[in-house]
Amino acid sequence: MAAGAALRAKRLAWLAAIAPTFLSGCIPLIPQGAPVPPVPPRAPNAALVGTHRGPVAAGLGFSEGNARAALTAFATSCPRLTRRTDTSGLTKPEDWAPACAAAAGWPQEDARGFFTRYFETATVGGGEALVTGYYEPEIAGVRLRQPGFDVPVYTLPPDLVRARPGDAPPQPDGTQPLGRYDAMGQFVPYFDRTAIENGALAGKGLEIAWVADPAELFFLQVQGSGRLRAPDGTVIRLGFAGQNGYPYTGIGSVMRAQGLIGSGPGQYPGSMQGILRYIHEHPAEGRALMQQNQSYVFFRERTGPDTVGALGVPIAPRTTLAADPAFVPLGAPVWLHGDGGISGQTISGLWVAQDTGGAIKGPNRFDSFWGAGAEARTIAGGMRAQGQALILLPKGTLARLNGLRLDGPRSDGPRSDGQ
Repeated sequence: MAAGAALRAKRLAWLAAIAPTFLSGCIPLIPQGAPVPPVPPRAPNAALVGTHRGPVAAGLGFSEGNARAALTAFATSCPRLTRRTDTSGLTKPEDWAPACAAAAGWPQEDARGFFTRYFETATVGGGEALVTGYYEPEIAGVRLRQPGFDVPVYTLPPDLVRARPGDAPPQPDGTQPLGRYDAMGQFVPYFDRTAIENGALAGKGLEIAWVADPAELFFLQVQGSGRLRAPDGTVIRLGFAGQNGYPYTGIGSVMRAQGLIGSGPGQYPGSMQGILRYIHEHPAEGRALMQQNQSYVFFRERTGPDTVGALGVPIAPRTTLAADPAFVPLGAPVWLHGDGGISGQTISGLWVAQDTGGAIKGPNRFDSFWGAGAEARTIAGGMRAQGQALILLPKGTLARLNGLRLDGPRSDGPRSDGQ
């Protein structure tokens, strides 16, 4: 889902219609035989959906290694955290000042002490969490077209714009829709995936790279950023630049509706790997399947050694979460308790919300970042964890909040030995 400014701020509103059975921030996953849960209506923010005081942080059982990684990520986030407006309605920039002032010089060997000293915990709503996984993919690609590399990677077209007020009705979030102005000056929807793949943007100088496999490019678009590796070992790093304005259609859900997901004859696993195998084994049907998703992502070339999330800071494998900033302050530590579904990887422990994703919407919906490479791909592709979430807020925040119904400490909060 993904990463933000790099992986998943980056996988944007184009994923918003994705079902929990096919993701991202995201990576697609449809557990065998699992029912498809309904998409809940989205509440405006955490302050309105309801926030409750959680158990004391000292009782959560932070592991030292996990706490050290979270402290490093939190300290990295502080320059942005103390300046940005928190759309969740839970905190003000000045709330974070004491913890951020201490984080830079806090001894790593006492990372657990940092979180118990400066933070209190809260649940948003009931605290029931859904956690999927994302990673930074690497696929075969080159800068200039050559035999075997015939699939273009496009940068953001200059004619892709938001409608001027009055030219189109605003979207539910109040923003103007994306599209283009035609030769008559009329605002119209932008080219969809089928039109783009059939050449609507060809010859306009928008190609920044070429890849070998259209299905791998499709899933790179799901992740929102990644790497292209040429036969000579040259690497091009791609970041999210924008998308064409269409909502995302999860092709895993389409396959399930067609009876293609399962363990029977002719069926495929609901993971990203299983869906890729179907597309490769059935090229014509696979192309038609991908084109049912009208959304199309554009890229830019990234520079610098780090993958940067929506918060504008480098993200860290096994530490960074993508979250909905309407329900979690970006930069806030998050305590998760649960298993990793069929991936077998636990998500229990401390994380830091440093990224966003188009499919990562609503309270307690998270996407966990696992890095790059084959192992990360496997874990993220099979990650779908149900569990509990606690947001760590600066001490005193809950007492200060106005207009919230704050319950007393909960006796049923999640507990774990950490990661």
